[in-house]
Amino acid sequence: MEKGGVKILITILVILIIVAGGILAYKITKDKEQNNTQPVANEEEEKIIAEVEEKEVQIFKGNDRPIAVMIDNHNLAWPQAGLNQAYMVYEIIVEGGETRLMALFKGVDLEKIGPVRSARHYFIDYAMENDAIYVHFGQSPQAQTDIKKYGINDINGISEDGTTFWRVKDKYAPHNAVTSTEKLLQSAKNKNYKTVSTKESVLNYVTDEVNLAEGQDATNVTIPHSDLQTVQYTYDAENKVYKRFARNKAQTDWDTGEPVTTKNIIITFCDNYTLADREDKGRQGLKNIGTFDGYYITNGKAIKIQCEKSARDEQTVYKDMNGNEIQVNDGNTFVNICPINAEVTFGSSAQ
Repeated sequence: MEKGGVKILITILVILIIVAGGILAYKITKDKEQNNTQPVANEEEEKIIAEVEEKEVQIFKGNDRPIAVMIDNHNLAWPQAGLNQAYMVYEIIVEGGETRLMALFKGVDLEKIGPVRSARHYFIDYAMENDAIYVHFGQSPQAQTDIKKYGINDINGISEDGTTFWRVKDKYAPHNAVTSTEKLLQSAKNKNYKTVSTKESVLNYVTDEVNLAEGQDATNVTIPHSDLQTVQYTYDAENKVYKRFARNKAQTDWDTGEPVTTKNIIITFCDNYTLADREDKGRQGLKNIGTFDGYYITNGKAIKIQCEKSARDEQTVYKDMNGNEIQVNDGNTFVNICPINAEVTFGSSAQ
């Protein structure tokens, strides 16, 4: 090849190298720009997601089916495990002036719940209105009849295989049977119970803070369920929750020792009565179908409400005195169902 041809070939190769280098440089620059802008896009997306979640009710979300667990409330059963993780806890009188609790859990993972105690038939009403799997350790004759009558998806510790429930050594029977959400869900699946639910919450939760400006002062609340069992709630203004006391004793978590607290308190006045059954153990009934007086309490204030339940399996509707369904703060709730003549008192002084 002559010199002129070689020069031309070299010139062409140089041009190709320059062009290729330019293309490579352009691609690198674009990749850097995309890499630099991608985190910004991710940050914007995360911000939007956070804002959406902030406006979503947290205490009751997702499609996990609720689990309602009967909790022993005898003083020998204290302290209890799991109450702070329940979205609702019902407290109702049983025989002997004692009360029993029913704690409702949704979408939580708890290694210990309890002590678990036996079923009473009127608690089934509140399990049904929450579309919950009903968990208990034993049952009254009335509860046994109603579980069958209403086709309740229940898990009874007495008839389980010995792994769903277990007894701990730091308490004595019958106050020492416990369980976990993992064990309960496994039992539910073994029984072919549905473990998802689209049923709406009983309470009308809102994300904006509810402050009962027109309500009466209620930084201290005293609820006498019976001569034996009086419950008190004391408002913790710093954390905007109520600390729970029973029989003048602070209620704490079994494992953590932290105070049992609640964001909301609902009081419903319903008459209870002694059943005339063959066992003559003083078991109770509850007149809870109809419209009943009550209170809604949150953030240091209380308002009068009406509690309407039209049937055992229908959801209770809580309304203000103008007939509007009340808005409830996004947080856990204790529902105290006490006798009509219970002298509930409110105060503003410290406990």
